[in-house]
Amino acid sequence: MFESSTKSQRNLLQRFNLEVREHMFAWQQAVLIIGGLLLGLFLSALMLVVAGVGVSDLLNEFIISIFTSSRNINAVLLLSAPLVIVGLSAAIGFKARFWNIGIEGQVIFGAIGATLIANYDVGPDGFRILLMGLVAALFGMAWIALPMVLRLKLEVNEIISTLLLNYIAFNFLLHLLFGSWKDPITSFPNSKIYDQYERLPKLAELDFNVSILLALALVIIFAWVLAVSRFGFVLKFVYSNSKMAKSIGINVGVLIACAALASGALSGIAGFTISASIDSRLTQSFFVGYGFLGILIGFLARNNPLLVVLFSIMMAILMVAGQTLQVFYQIPFSMIQLIQATIVICVAASEFFIHHRIRLVK
Repeated sequence: MFESSTKSQRNLLQRFNLEVREHMFAWQQAVLIIGGLLLGLFLSALMLVVAGVGVSDLLNEFIISIFTSSRNINAVLLLSAPLVIVGLSAAIGFKARFWNIGIEGQVIFGAIGATLIANYDVGPDGFRILLMGLVAALFGMAWIALPMVLRLKLEVNEIISTLLLNYIAFNFLLHLLFGSWKDPITSFPNSKIYDQYERLPKLAELDFNVSILLALALVIIFAWVLAVSRFGFVLKFVYSNSKMAKSIGINVGVLIACAALASGALSGIAGFTISASIDSRLTQSFFVGYGFLGILIGFLARNNPLLVVLFSIMMAILMVAGQTLQVFYQIPFSMIQLIQATIVICVAASEFFIHHRIRLVK
């Protein structure tokens, strides 16, 4: 009886075949992604109801409060800006098949570079914020340069080298904050608060931080590079078939180097954005989560800059709603992470079905 049951299950599985899709229209892809998002939201709501949060409270916190409160909208935009930038950082690296897993380390070093300019009052006050952003980009590029050279010259896997550099960057950050950069007033392991002209300003008329405009400007530049420039055209070719690109004379190494340096520069700018807008100083945990989320956003957006914006806003909404649930409903942080992971897995599953299908074999 057991053998017959096992045989029938095997026969049932053999009736299904996993195939690669040759083509899917854009509207069909959008329907799948939206469907995955709605499924993730439904499962998350179900978990929260089981945890004791009322249905009306969920409606209020996730929809009414987020989209009708100017304070929450500003919080979403403020968190979206660095998420957009790290998403672009991951996307441009992945587009050149340079798997930059060390985004957090580059974010840390970008913020260190910006804080270096602020702490030692380098440059005139009126231009210091611009100098901080420039140095942050340079520090991010410098931190990715070693894995880039190791990949191109010695064929060392950049996944390993960039990941290991994250730990070095974090420990160097702690060395600074517990040492010479410790706040001289409070003696806490934070840098001194940036002066007003060293912070990204708010737009008084719209009451939100200018960091979102910086992020959108970078999105426009990235979209133009991919869609119009010769560099973007060659980058797409290399992404599709690097061996073919090399065989027709394209210098793939130079292209990868440019994409990797651009990825590091964007991560450095993200570190500057966080420290100069959200925290207004360098702290020991300012970077937590941004590297993972940047990689995730780049993957879900399929390296599309417009989709990077969409998924960054989605992640920011989840972060703001999660903070509200923690404070007012005593939902543990582990539950918030579970909810975020559930939504991400459902959206990622929709990405799988965009490229594959399960067919019933008759």
